[in-house]
Amino acid sequence: MGEEFRDESAAAGHVDEAEVGLRLALVADLDAGFAEVVRAHERVVYSVALRLSIRPADAEDLAAEAFLRAYRALRDYDGTRIRELRLRPWLLTILRNTARNAARDASRRPGPPPAFEPVAEHSAGPSAEQQVERDDVQRALGMVLARLPEVQRTAVVLRHVVGLPTGEVADVLGCPDGTAKSHISRGLQRLRALLAEQDDDGPGRSSIGLRPALTAGRTVR
Repeated sequence: MGEEFRDESAAAGHVDEAEVGLRLALVADLDAGFAEVVRAHERVVYSVALRLSIRPADAEDLAAEAFLRAYRALRDYDGTRIRELRLRPWLLTILRNTARNAARDASRRPGPPPAFEPVAEHSAGPSAEQQVERDDVQRALGMVLARLPEVQRTAVVLRHVVGLPTGEVADVLGCPDGTAKSHISRGLQRLRALLAEQDDDGPGRSSIGLRPALTAGRTVR
């Protein structure tokens, strides 16, 4: 027990040191420092964007737009403000707001006609059939998550897909820790109910195929 606690404390200290280094890099040289920030956090940002989108292509656009907005914001920050940033929850807050704006804008305009999305060919990696299957699973998962209230969907993704501590989930949601825990719990309950409905509906994509996809690519311990 004591050894486990020491390991967790050491890991937390390592993360804190890395974050301090990133903040100092931003203060010293915004462009070079921001490139380091992107390298350090692009996986977690994309992982969250993927679960807030129905199509992988939408997730890529969403993550790119969030980083662009973050960079523009940093240009107006002085050194003191940058040194006080908690970069990961700050970036994910921007991502969440970007996703909400995109969803609101999409609801105001007619949807595009159905389009065939060709699968990019790679010399190494999944086959075309495997890629199509993965895209189908991601699309189905996105449709299930989209049925959750936005705050619950975000809370579940941040806590149980990305693995953020509850305190950081609360930072992104802009609420107390206890409220964040409530959103996480209610979101999980609703998600389980929706997956159970899919199993009860018979033909179609089973929730068995969606559960692994929900946690695939988890990036934070």
